[in-house]
Amino acid sequence: MNIWRLETCKAATGYRSTASIYSLMKKGLWPKPVNINVRSVGWPDGEILAINAARIAGQTDDQIRELVLRLHARRSELLQVAA
Repeated sequence: MNIWRLETCKAATGYRSTASIYSLMKKGLWPKPVNINVRSVGWPDGEILAINAARIAGQTDDQIRELVLRLHARRSELLQVAA
């Protein structure tokens, strides 16, 4: 698993602006970032690829919101297993 920074996410999804991605996060259509260190964040590449696949498959915004919730739940499960 890789952690992608914002520029990589924008390139992989076709979004041009940072505001686009943060707007999607507010709407629940994009996963929340993970902290890399004190001043930088990124997104697990698998999560971004899953969002891309959902968009390509023509899923609705409601379906993508559910996907984002499942992705966040999986993060929590991974943390519990690692602990």
